[in-house]
Amino acid sequence: DGICRLRDEGATVVYTSHYMEEVEQICSRIMIMDGGKTLAEGTNDELKRMISMGEKVVIEVAELPSEVLARVRALPHVLSADVSAGSLTCSCEASPHNLTDILDALRAQGVALGRIYSEPPTLNDVFLEITGRELRE
Repeated sequence: DGICRLRDEGATVVYTSHYMEEVEQICSRIMIMDGGKTLAEGTNDELKRMISMGEKVVIEVAELPSEVLARVRALPHVLSADVSAGSLTCSCEASPHNLTDILDALRAQGVALGRIYSEPPTLNDVFLEITGRELRE
């Protein structure tokens, strides 16, 4: 709260963190560094537009045969699709039809669906795509 108050009063604050959720909430300009090198900088929205992923779709599935997973992976705008712990996670390019295309492909194959949600990319997604690896402490 103190950092946000200083920021709102016009102070320049340099904030370093591995906690990207905090960075998204606190910072107006963000620099992503790895190994002491600057890889990207800009606003939260500018950084998210730098990567190919525009949306993440997660669907709970009881079972997903490999041939159905292959069909989902072949859909336009799907960058990757993986199944883990009963959930299908698809990283997609920005497109208004991602969710409906994926759901149509699953329904056509009779896949039972659970909870479904879609979310825009996070700063963690930006870091992963830019560096090719997860954040580390």
